[in-house]
Amino acid sequence: MAEVTITPASRLWVMRAVFVLLALVVMLFNLMPLETLPRKWAGPDLIIVLCIAFTLRRPDYAPPLLVGIVVFMADLLFQRPPGLMAAVTVLACEYLKYRARGLRELPFPVEWLAAGLGVVLVLGGFRLSLALFLIDTPPLTMTAIRALATILAYPVVVLLLQALLGLRKQGPGDTDTLEFR
Repeated sequence: MAEVTITPASRLWVMRAVFVLLALVVMLFNLMPLETLPRKWAGPDLIIVLCIAFTLRRPDYAPPLLVGIVVFMADLLFQRPPGLMAAVTVLACEYLKYRARGLRELPFPVEWLAAGLGVVLVLGGFRLSLALFLIDTPPLTMTAIRALATILAYPVVVLLLQALLGLRKQGPGDTDTLEFR
């Protein structure tokens, strides 16, 4: 029987496709009408969690263009101002990507803190942008609850990504990244 070998280049593209597929599944479940009454609380924004987790763990699996396309699609589907959340998320992910090298050797709570900062940057930047353009914003308590729920969901999502997909932190000796992306 022939043995299947996965080259670093094919793993890169497979993981990028998995990132997009996971985001599409999250969007599908968010669009399903599971409740008929409005909620009094806000759940976590799992698309932001996925973007931040992939960015902090393996930045090459979530390039800025792909993150922007995924979040832009979510903007359109969730009827948010098109491109606003995408722009803020790409900026936050690029900041976190810049910080990711320093987080490689540090324990998980430091990574969680960095992810929490990223969530606050995304949701706070989105809210501030809405206010600057005089667009109605959700109540501050709803945004704070969403930020807290998103930060608390980060370890669960990372644990699932690590257990199911093997998405671990990129170590200094990892050679499965491409020089040219």
